[in-house]
Order: sequence, then structure tokens, then C-alpha cells
Amino acid sequence: MPDKKKFELEFGFRSSPSILYNFLTTPSGLSQWFAESVDINDDIYRFTWSGSEEEARVLDSQDNEFIRFQWLESDEYEFFEFRIEVSEISHDTILYITDFAADYELDDQKLLWQSQIDVLHQHIGG
Repeated sequence: MPDKKKFELEFGFRSSPSILYNFLTTPSGLSQWFAESVDINDDIYRFTWSGSEEEARVLDSQDNEFIRFQWLESDEYEFFEFRIEVSEISHDTILYITDFAADYELDDQKLLWQSQIDVLHQHIGG
């Protein structure tokens, strides 16, 4: 039985899906808000924070819609995903983040995503 549970967060942006997608999928975009540096080799992304490295494999993606990663060190069922939709009502671009966390770290994980998305908002300007 999995020890981590899936959760989803939702954030609004005043940006086109293509601009947001670029920040979610390219080394230059991701290194502005997600990690200090990002390198890609085939479908493996290497993320670096304060000298610590983690690698994730791209499981699936569709331009301007979503990208799903799996940490190489994570359990088989775990992934993290960025999904982009445009609200029919407000026409804002909505970013949905799906991730996994243990019960005891869920609040901290949500706060971490919030702080990272705050930085992303600053870079996108929306």
C-alpha cells in the first residue's frame, strides 16, 4: 500500500498557455522558478538545488497542455504533473499541479509549491 497520497493544487495565471508551458518544460524556464539549474538528456531532467541533484523522467507530455514527470528515486505509482487549462469563464490560464506526499509532509509540500508558484508568477508577470 502506498505511503504517499496524491494531491492537486490550482493556480491562476494571466498568461498564454504557450508561455506558461515554456516555463514548465524548458531548462531556462524551470531554472527561473523550480530549481537553480536544469539540464535535459533525452527524456531525463536533472534538477539542482544548493548542490543537491535529483533526476526525473518525462512520462508523457503534450505541447501547451501538460507534462508529467517521475522522480527516478520515487515509487512506481508516484509522479508530478503540470497541467494547463484555459477557464471558459475568466479566460485565465489555470495551472494544475499534481504531486504526492506523505500525510505528515502534505502541508509543507503545499507551502513549498505555493512559494515556487509565487516566484513563477513574478517571472511571468501574471
